[in-house]
Amino acid sequence: MKYNELKQKIKQLPVFFSSMLKASEKKGTLKVQFSQWKKKGLISQLRKGLYILSKDEREIEPTHFFLANQIFIPSYISLESALAFYGLIPEFVANTTSITSRKTCKFKNEFGIFTYQHIKKEGYDGFISIREKDNISILIATPEKALVDFVYLNLEKFNLQDISVLTESYRFQNYEKLSKKKIRQYALNLQSKKLVLVLELLMKEVLK
Repeated sequence: MKYNELKQKIKQLPVFFSSMLKASEKKGTLKVQFSQWKKKGLISQLRKGLYILSKDEREIEPTHFFLANQIFIPSYISLESALAFYGLIPEFVANTTSITSRKTCKFKNEFGIFTYQHIKKEGYDGFISIREKDNISILIATPEKALVDFVYLNLEKFNLQDISVLTESYRFQNYEKLSKKKIRQYALNLQSKKLVLVLELLMKEVLK
């Protein structure tokens, strides 16, 4: 396969998997070609088997959130990335953070660092699909689920006698956006007594 043939096949795709092309190529040939194209800077590898055309060659510029969804499947944007997206924390988040039902892992490529935190299957919910530019869809936690995910994965940092860490250390804001009902349901799904207690205290003291 020549490079122009590759471009023609995947020009409407923001990223592509090498497995999409293997059926039409001899065993080993595609691997050599991909290696050559990478050396020439025509394509970049996001993770094993997942690639993107170089900036000058691609027609669609995917966002970090879309890339995060594709790099590790299944996953959805959550934690600090989703909290910042919804304006629930003021800080800019450099790394892209996600939740997965698979193992906790991290990937690094030219676009940055993508981290994935494992959550039990009972808690792998509370995400929605939204459309970004170029009509590309991404999966991201609801505001309530992003908060629940964050508290759940940082439970050891929270004192049941003092939740000031939420409002001071993490500087959570814009609580009026959140639904208490949804927070309670997501918390119950994770089957953690401490999680429920921390969030109930938060709702009692802050989400008035």
